[in-house]
Amino acid sequence: MVENTAHINARNLNLWFETKQVLHNVNFPVYDKKITALIGPSGCGKSTLLRCFNRMNDLIPNCHIEGKITLYDQNIYNSKVDITEIRTKVGMVFQQPNPFPKSIFNNVAFGLQLRRMKKSRINEIVEDSLKSVWIWDEVKDRLHHSAFSLSGGQQQRLCIARALANDPDIILLDEPTSALDPQSTAKIEELCLALKDKVTILIVTHNIAQAGRISDYTGFMYLGEMLEFAKTKTLFTVPKDKRAEAYLTGVFG
Repeated sequence: MVENTAHINARNLNLWFETKQVLHNVNFPVYDKKITALIGPSGCGKSTLLRCFNRMNDLIPNCHIEGKITLYDQNIYNSKVDITEIRTKVGMVFQQPNPFPKSIFNNVAFGLQLRRMKKSRINEIVEDSLKSVWIWDEVKDRLHHSAFSLSGGQQQRLCIARALANDPDIILLDEPTSALDPQSTAKIEELCLALKDKVTILIVTHNIAQAGRISDYTGFMYLGEMLEFAKTKTLFTVPKDKRAEAYLTGVFG
């Protein structure tokens, strides 16, 4: 059996906010065209780790990072790296849907317009991106209406379409369904399963059942450490770490 390929890796990653160390020597691969979930109790560093992959923690004062994250053998923390290019290759969708105060069309086209792409090509990519998240038929007759006219679930799919429009290597999802109703949550989960043929997905979730339903690999974090990383089925059925077992069985959360 051929081993899955990982072109994205965290290696000996440590992070401090001022003098407080939040991540401790984190190592794990993110396998290509797979869904990798990060789980663990609140405050264990999952979202902080996720934001390392597109250098969003750089925006926080007094944040210091050691170690590296490699994207196709390029260390994204190399001082010569173009951060804008990294954030194009690494899309991100947040916990709360955050469409821009623009039209549905311009939300998806925003990054393409900044790159001065031809209008015909932009139109094509916007349509393809909206079709990829199963929202095209719902919005094709109102593309120039405000994105805020959409429901919460539609807004979140629009944000995923906005990320996909830039043709990323990986999409980061930070608890993307925590603000949604069960029906919208189910649609986002189904969408993730469909998208993994096109893009690598790294998702933070507090919903253990969700990780079990959609992820191929899962990392369990506790107090800033990656205590266990394995195929989801393996971690969920025969965890090696007692704290992972306690978390998965509801002893603590």
